[in-house]
Amino acid sequence: MPTVPVYNTKGSQVGEIALKDNIFAVKVNKALLHEAVVMQLASRRQGTASVKNRSAVRGGGRKPWKQKGTGQARAGSRRSPLWTGGGIIFGPTPRDYDYNLPKKARRQALKSALSSKVEAGEIIVVDAFNFSEPKTKAMAGILSDLKVNKALIVTADVDNNLFKSAQNISGVVAMVTEGLNVYDILAYDHLVITKDAVGKVEEALA
Repeated sequence: MPTVPVYNTKGSQVGEIALKDNIFAVKVNKALLHEAVVMQLASRRQGTASVKNRSAVRGGGRKPWKQKGTGQARAGSRRSPLWTGGGIIFGPTPRDYDYNLPKKARRQALKSALSSKVEAGEIIVVDAFNFSEPKTKAMAGILSDLKVNKALIVTADVDNNLFKSAQNISGVVAMVTEGLNVYDILAYDHLVITKDAVGKVEEALA
């Protein structure tokens, strides 16, 4: 059972917390992590690329010239893909790239991502954040005291003051435990998580 320090917002250690083996100390499955990241990135694609085929472009209502006797190649429509301004052959059309991994695979990928942060010493547990009002400077000071730059901050409950304090800091994102995902865990150098959020994650993934 891995044990990690618990810090206050001044960067001082105020205790320790034991993390559950079946969530924070599983064998890291890199192939599964890759699958989870690809799934998330695919789901974020808009899929709005679109072109007009020959039935959608303007014009071409009648035959440009008669079939025989002109000396020119046969032509049935000005909307032919061979003509300038004609339709596009096999071009992209709006589509949905979204797909899902099985639920068990998604849960295991999340456990692998959390375990990889523990292995690398890149998880920082904070006892609590106390923001009476949004204050970017205060958040920057906390991150400086914790010696982190690019960080994912996770809280147990919605804290609008904290979220607003973090949103203008480059390389920092704050979210609640329900939004925790593989891509964001791996994308940021450190996972800064509150003590209450650890308990909520362990309860959700138990």
